[in-house]
Amino acid sequence: MLKLHGFAVSNYYNMVKLALLEKGLPFEEVEFFGGQTPQALEVSPRGKVPVLETEHGFISETNVILDYIEQTQPGKALLPADPFGQAKVRELLKEIELYIELPARTCYAESFFGMAVEPVIKERARADLLAGFATLKRNGRFAPYVAGEQLTVADLMFCFSVDLACVVGKKVLNIDLLADFPQAAKLLKKLGENPHMARIIADKEKIMPTFIEKIRAARGNG
Repeated sequence: MLKLHGFAVSNYYNMVKLALLEKGLPFEEVEFFGGQTPQALEVSPRGKVPVLETEHGFISETNVILDYIEQTQPGKALLPADPFGQAKVRELLKEIELYIELPARTCYAESFFGMAVEPVIKERARADLLAGFATLKRNGRFAPYVAGEQLTVADLMFCFSVDLACVVGKKVLNIDLLADFPQAAKLLKKLGENPHMARIIADKEKIMPTFIEKIRAARGNG
């Protein structure tokens, strides 16, 4: 049986978790916070979350994990059948990660943990996020999913990146990133109503208080 190592607050962990649930695959969850200890690095070479444990060994990096699941596991397809369609989905996934998820992440400390972020970092995040959402408007199809009629791995990245970016926009940057992007707002709502999201959200809320304490203690604010 596949084992998913990570923790329920991680948006990348939840991307893989939703993929496994959508495909109807049996899997075991193993709590793992990563880090730079020898034990953690045996599981994840960079000490990152998530990690998928297979019969052959461990796989890290979310994009790689999603591709592996799609190539080796049965169930609902999360990529189109044709090579060009697959490439467009991966293109959208990467654009969302590079130009929305990662810029928003630079402000997570202030958005979610009450720790001040330097003004220069916020201004860079604002510029990058506005450019990132403009890119998504140009390239996304939203018919109704990011890449078209089919739910794909691009929607997993969208679901667990755009929501957090919107929180950063409102709480830190004082902008509504979806104000002129109703297609994205509609899709975010649709994905939030996915039957599997109730489990993912419940699991996240269950460990959130402990996770916040852990983060604050690690940063000397506990």
